[in-house]
Amino acid sequence: MSASTAPFVTIVEVSPRDGLQNEPRLLPAAVKVALVDRLSAAGFRAIEVTSFVSPKAVPQMADAAEVMAAIHRVPGVRYSVLTPNLRGFEAAAAARADAICVFGSASETFSQRNINCSIAESLERFRPVVAAARARGIAVRGTVSCALGCPYEGEIAPAVVARVAGELLAMGCDELSIADTIGIGTPDGTRRVMEAVLAVTEVARLNGHFHDTYGRALANIDACLDLGLRSFDASAAGLGGCPFAPGATGNVATELVLERLAARGFATGIDLAAVREAG
Repeated sequence: MSASTAPFVTIVEVSPRDGLQNEPRLLPAAVKVALVDRLSAAGFRAIEVTSFVSPKAVPQMADAAEVMAAIHRVPGVRYSVLTPNLRGFEAAAAARADAICVFGSASETFSQRNINCSIAESLERFRPVVAAARARGIAVRGTVSCALGCPYEGEIAPAVVARVAGELLAMGCDELSIADTIGIGTPDGTRRVMEAVLAVTEVARLNGHFHDTYGRALANIDACLDLGLRSFDASAAGLGGCPFAPGATGNVATELVLERLAARGFATGIDLAAVREAG
């Protein structure tokens, strides 16, 4: 099968945001800009650049506006940012973000530990953010974290994940990312959760986000591919974790995902050698 006829999979590169937010040391903005620019040149169509959150909560992202102002924007690449509230959204809009992301949780305890409110309260907080983005023509992704397990509650019912996903869609999210925040998911568990979410939306709007804590991320991606998903998050060199999720190790490495997709006959348009160098 030639590259032109191979089925296409979108890789959302998250190392600049989800990868670097868990680094113990603060990196200069110039280093982050250089990483984003290398990733842009490697052929990614979607890059998660930074987050407009309180610097007290995530000091690694305090230079978000500076980074967004300095990156070299390649036509056709979507540069997205995380925005948990209206203040963050206004900063993101001023920084010319192409898309924003809001994070809900399928775990009540994680929601409280992460953003100090219940799931229902978090969804209410997101409504004006999503409405403001849609009014300005900015795409919105809604992420459901802890979808395959929680560090505090353990297993999460697929029906709960589907309910939160449905709420995010109803308020106007264009895309849903279903996240295995602590990398505890299995292929069977992944399949059950994704099938539950597919009952509330079409597969073209779904993205999978997997951490590789127990070495099962690629198998979980395989399960998603078999269900028809064609969008996945990944992080160069497996950077990342979550400062609010004990036990969360790195995101699945982009390099490994690209190798697996190529072996299965999928095209991504991404230069694997360039990703290795960037990582």
